Amino acid sequence: MKEILQLVILFLAVCTTTAAQVEPAATGPSVPIPAGKLNYSINYAQTAEFGGGLGDWQMSTLSGLLDYSNVSDRLPFSLDFGGGYNWTIVGPSYGTGFFEHLVVSQGMVWRKWTASVDDNVSYTPEAPTFGFTGIPGIGEPITGPNSSPPTSNQSILTLNTHVVDNTVNGNISHNLNHALIFNLGGSYDLFRFPDGNGLATNTAAANGGLRWRLDARNSLLGNYQFSQFTYPDLNFSFQTQSGLFGFERIWSRKITSNVSMGPEWTSSSNSMAVPSSVGMAANATVTYQFGHSSASLNYERGVNGGAGYLLGAQTDTASAEYSRDFGRDLTIGVTGSYMRTAGLAGNGITTGKYGGAQATRRLGRYLTVFSSYSAIAQSSSAALPGNTLGQLIQVVGFGFGYSPRPTRLTH
Repeated sequence: MKEILQLVILFLAVCTTTAAQVEPAATGPSVPIPAGKLNYSINYAQTAEFGGGLGDWQMSTLSGLLDYSNVSDRLPFSLDFGGGYNWTIVGPSYGTGFFEHLVVSQGMVWRKWTASVDDNVSYTPEAPTFGFTGIPGIGEPITGPNSSPPTSNQSILTLNTHVVDNTVNGNISHNLNHALIFNLGGSYDLFRFPDGNGLATNTAAANGGLRWRLDARNSLLGNYQFSQFTYPDLNFSFQTQSGLFGFERIWSRKITSNVSMGPEWTSSSNSMAVPSSVGMAANATVTYQFGHSSASLNYERGVNGGAGYLLGAQTDTASAEYSRDFGRDLTIGVTGSYMRTAGLAGNGITTGKYGGAQATRRLGRYLTVFSSYSAIAQSSSAALPGNTLGQLIQVVGFGFGYSPRPTRLTH
């Protein structure tokens, strides 16, 4: 907690220095910053949104990103923070206000044991889509490291819907021998709607698995997971159990792939609300990294809590992204995602999809300019409330930022 407060103080001071050595002020108290690597940026953006029957509107956004990691091999620590404030210029004002996403992770490394604990918390005015904070068009990287939006229980896209999502994870792994690794983990998630326009959901999960390294390129994977989804306002819960078996291959230094699948059992405290069933869970990833280009493909299938509008749902999510650096000063990224959410009680199917592109140009050592285009659409046969998206929205954004190159902090 002390490290977090120190880093937030540094970020709010907005980086009055870009030197590799942080010196104490000549007068007044100094803030000791732990040694490590720091990235930060501050952006101002103007966005125009075209929403069909929702009308058109324009917004201004002031936002910032901070990424810090220490230099400890035994106690690795990292903090990623993104947040800002939206102002409505023209149109509906539901997007006006603060938003944020914070991920804090602490690791512990022994000779044959590793452990980690992390907390992932977000507050958003709509279902997250692009960038680390999930807000389209504000200049955050939409591809690459640290670009993933808040872990989304929100597979149903929404507008005018403030959500607090807080997930705590813990994991521990042990090298049984040179080829076999055992891992054990657990998580607890609180999913809340402060405005009362969705279903509060608590999710507790535990998992255990083995990783068997066959050779330098190939590994077999096995994992068991138990999850319980609870709706405190309805006095209702249901459970899932899944067993996944998979294979991972490192094709080269450029390409890595893994795929896992297996059965998933569902049962509940009320079979009329969520009937018992057996389905299939799966996940697959392909990543490519070469020179100035990177790309990834991801697919995931499983049961979630219903995104705040259904009592449990079977979800299929597919996403892809590609980014390329043209020299040191120009980056172009393209991303897209498709989500299918089917109620476990057979109460309708919702399909959401979004895609976007962004170009960022560095001007000198500290300044950047950017422009972006995003499209978000959703349709549903389920009986969903009016705050869920039911049509196409397009977002055009442009702006500028202050973004020094990475800073190394020393004691």
